[in-house]
Amino acid sequence: MANIQIRKFRDDDAEAVKEIFTLGMSEHVPSSFMHVLKQPPVQMVLMCTFCALMTSSKSVLLPVLAVTLLLAGARQFVVYMFNKYIETSLRKDLNNISVTYLKQKDSCFWVAESDGRVVGTVSCLPAENAPECLELKRMSVCRSHRGMGIAKALCRTVADFTRDRGYVAVVLYTSVVQTDAQKLYEHMGYEKIREFVVPEVAAKIMNFTLFEYRLDLQKRD
Repeated sequence: MANIQIRKFRDDDAEAVKEIFTLGMSEHVPSSFMHVLKQPPVQMVLMCTFCALMTSSKSVLLPVLAVTLLLAGARQFVVYMFNKYIETSLRKDLNNISVTYLKQKDSCFWVAESDGRVVGTVSCLPAENAPECLELKRMSVCRSHRGMGIAKALCRTVADFTRDRGYVAVVLYTSVVQTDAQKLYEHMGYEKIREFVVPEVAAKIMNFTLFEYRLDLQKRD
């Protein structure tokens, strides 16, 4: 953690925060694509397409080409879903971070700064479905600065803020493909309390599961 400072967001951090968020989310496209390919309905479609074309055409080239096109389409679908989520986030809470987080009660946004450069972010606000909790959001660290304890420091910052505000726990949501994040949160004492598939049709097709984690601060006193 040498030369790393955790501080509150300033308006001139906005572009760096948006870049870190966008790059961080885009990193999950390959693992999400592999997750889609592991789903039985997807494997069934690919297999049936290959077998049907192989039988009807008596050629290997056509079914291979068709499956390749289906795989390319599936990857573009995953890219589209992530881009849609990124664009929505940039239009909503990340569009004006000061208004969304710093000017609202029991909300805050922090950045990790290294040698004058923003390299990590995290925020929190009151949880919609748990009045006694704050929700940790927008956790991201630049790839170049991972493994330095920055994410852990950001987690602790949120926990301390939550405790100081009199809330009993921190909750957060992460996805099935964010395995490194899951390991981090579990290492920090979070417990997985729920898992569910995102209700959107596209997410159901992908079987894109979200995990809800909770850090009970009373247990840690």
